[in-house]
This record gives sequence, structure tokens and C-alpha cells, in this order.
Amino acid sequence: MSPTEPASAYGDAHPYLRAASAGVRHHTRALAPPDTNPPPPTDRPHLDVLHAHLTALHQLLDRLAETTRPPHPAAGRHLASAHTRLWQATSEVHSAFHLLPSNTTAEAEAGACHPERLPEGPPVLTICQRHLAAGHIVRRKTTPTDLRPHTTGCVR
Repeated sequence: MSPTEPASAYGDAHPYLRAASAGVRHHTRALAPPDTNPPPPTDRPHLDVLHAHLTALHQLLDRLAETTRPPHPAAGRHLASAHTRLWQATSEVHSAFHLLPSNTTAEAEAGACHPERLPEGPPVLTICQRHLAAGHIVRRKTTPTDLRPHTTGCVR
């Protein structure tokens, strides 16, 4: 058992979360191959999937904070703080998605993208729709001061 895995005392509690964590760990290891074969740079589909994962985690933290706060206020505040920080990370991933070049020529040649057939719209809009829906919930539950990014020494 690695130090990142939970103790076996929890048994089979929350198997889907454990599977999601295992998937993220596997993907992280796959992105760190030997130096002889470096991974390709990140692309938009990769960030779209990561954004979907982060927004799902964001919704989970929101629900956990809501159910934890009444019986355990201090723990609920910590979960609410994690909820806000996760939103900030999600927002940065969304921004990075739009800064990467789109691969429209390859997508057009492959014929994989037919926006008229997708009920949710073109893939480039799916991340924006997801981000706007999550942002609406965030703005209802947090203050602008909470959402202000903390100084990390990163210059934009």
C-alpha cells in the first residue's frame, strides 16, 4: 500500500472514489515516462477531461461541506475552504484550455466533430457550459473576497 492510499480500516467504503483516485494516479504515472520518450504536450481534450473531473470533485466537496457543517462547524469550514480553492484550480484549468491552440484542422479531417449531432453543442463549448454552471453555484455560496486568487508568486 502506498502512502497516498487510505488505510484498509475503511474497507470497501466509497469504491467509486477509490477507483477515480486510482485512475488519476495511473494517468499521472503515464505522463511521466522515461526521459527517452517524453510525453506530448497537453492538448485541449486532455484539459477538458481534467476540467470535468475537477467540477465533479467541486460538486462533491460542496455536498460534503453542506452535510458536515451543521454537526461539525469547524470541519465544515475547512471543507468549504477546500471547495473555494478547488474552484480556483478549476477556473485556471478552464483558462489554460482557451490558451492552447485548437486542433481544428485535424478534427475537421477526421470528421469526428459534428456539432449539429451533439445535444450539448460543440466540444469547445461543453467546457464553457460546464464552467458557467459550476460558476453560478460558486457565486451563490461564496463572496468575491473568497474567490479572489491568493498570491502564489506567479506573474501573469
